[in-house]
Amino acid sequence: MNYRHAFHAGNHADVLKHIVLLAMIDALKRKDAPFFVLDTHAGRGRYLLGGTESRKTSEADEGVFKLLDAPRMPELVEAYLRAVQASNPVGALVAYPGSPLLTAQALRAQDRLAACELQPDEAQALKDLFAGDDRVAVHARDGYAAMKALLPPRAGAQRIARGLVLIDPPYEAQDAEYPQIIASLRDALERWPAATYAVWYPIKQRRTLSPFFRKATSLPSKGAFVAELQVRPDDSPLRLTGSGMLVLNPPWQLDKALAPVLPALAAALGEAGASHRLEWLRAPD
Repeated sequence: MNYRHAFHAGNHADVLKHIVLLAMIDALKRKDAPFFVLDTHAGRGRYLLGGTESRKTSEADEGVFKLLDAPRMPELVEAYLRAVQASNPVGALVAYPGSPLLTAQALRAQDRLAACELQPDEAQALKDLFAGDDRVAVHARDGYAAMKALLPPRAGAQRIARGLVLIDPPYEAQDAEYPQIIASLRDALERWPAATYAVWYPIKQRRTLSPFFRKATSLPSKGAFVAELQVRPDDSPLRLTGSGMLVLNPPWQLDKALAPVLPALAAALGEAGASHRLEWLRAPD
């Protein structure tokens, strides 16, 4: 696997993914009972925005940096920007926090995170980042296999009833990735049916996603919706036009909370022909 997220950290896809992630964690925190988060493809956790990889693509310039310069945004966006800046010097954005770091910053003492990363150097960086944080367990292993091994989660002998699984693969072999996601979700929903499951996916040609959505709709969840941000039109010659989040068993009213966010992001980050979509694939039971 050759993918390195450092080239893409802080881009429009990260913005969408991390706003949705933090909104889901915020919903879990409405109750005092502990929750568990599994991040299946965690990366290294923090990315230097002045590093060689980031500056080679400058994708953050059209993502998080552009958003920082935008006028007042919906509260979920403002909360995301505060979280991004939390581990940076005051008044500067030097490093971009990946999903495991954003999650860990939001955890309470009773909550737990398991972060999985298969690439040895990325996994070691993740272990170094969370050294001394007993709420976070880093696993140098395949994230799909971890879903079988770690779900349902336990704290000692007691099962943790609530939580979230974030699936964010690199999609290097896209035709093979979607069936793996569906199979892993089906198995996980049997093991831990009450959890929320969120899958990030790239949008290159929207029509090619239809089979994935049909299969996702057939999964035994209590509801499923997609939240999408396309910063370019479908016919753009650039390979990636946008991205989306598929959410199964979404927290109550997450769709309503995201409704003002997507048009604001499209306006702030999009080119001519940008679009957004928030649609239920399967209405809540």
